Amino acid sequence: MDFNTTIAIIGGGNIGMSIAQGLVNAGKYKPEQIVITRKKSDLPKDLHEGGFNFQEDNADAISKARIVVLSVVPHIYEDILEGIKDVFTEKHTLVTVVTGVEIAKFQEKIKKDICIARVMPNTAIKIRQSMTCIATNKPKSKEFEEVKALFDMLGRTLCIDEELMLSATSLASCGIAYFLRAIRAASQGGTQIGFHADEAQLIAAQTAKGAAELLLQLHSHPEDEIDKVTTPRGVTIEGLNEMEHNGFSSAFIKGIVKSYDKAINKEE
Repeated sequence: MDFNTTIAIIGGGNIGMSIAQGLVNAGKYKPEQIVITRKKSDLPKDLHEGGFNFQEDNADAISKARIVVLSVVPHIYEDILEGIKDVFTEKHTLVTVVTGVEIAKFQEKIKKDICIARVMPNTAIKIRQSMTCIATNKPKSKEFEEVKALFDMLGRTLCIDEELMLSATSLASCGIAYFLRAIRAASQGGTQIGFHADEAQLIAAQTAKGAAELLLQLHSHPEDEIDKVTTPRGVTIEGLNEMEHNGFSSAFIKGIVKSYDKAINKEE
């Protein structure tokens, strides 16, 4: 296993596995070039399941890979970091997906002059459609350029100030659940007006995808595109107004802000 062409993912949960699968789907890594760690009780029976290399020993995994992705829940990160901090060398690059933990805290523990990138993707990274926000301590380094290039393969990226990371969590990471719930609601409405459930979901999901692509490809504003499908006394404006009378936009905004407030309070 070559140190320079191996990546270690410490924490093979939903996001960790999604990153691994996304990198393989992108053709950047072969499964055998990815080491994934889990606690013993969560290891697959076949330690080479899917072609990946699963193991329990975090420190050993880091010793095998130049790029290390730390993808664990916040309440255990300190224990994990305590066990791996001394394994890092100046050759390593650390990518942290730990919600709410600042880069400075990793620098303080590791005590090595390495590139640390704090990233916030969402689960669509598995199919290379994530919106990933990235902050770093070394924005002009070749190591950070490499990290950004990795995540560019897995969707869209945006480099942001680290102080906006919790905002990114609420809008991009939690946000995928909010949009999925909106699609689910549209599907339910479709079933109520006559479609079978699978047909309604297909129509709702593809319509949502088309709406998003209009904005991403044309760089237009949502209201400009809405105006193109609303006619005087038409059915679209009737539906939109009914949704707004029932608090659609307000509820969506409040949900995002509530998520952000929760993240802030947890950090404090």
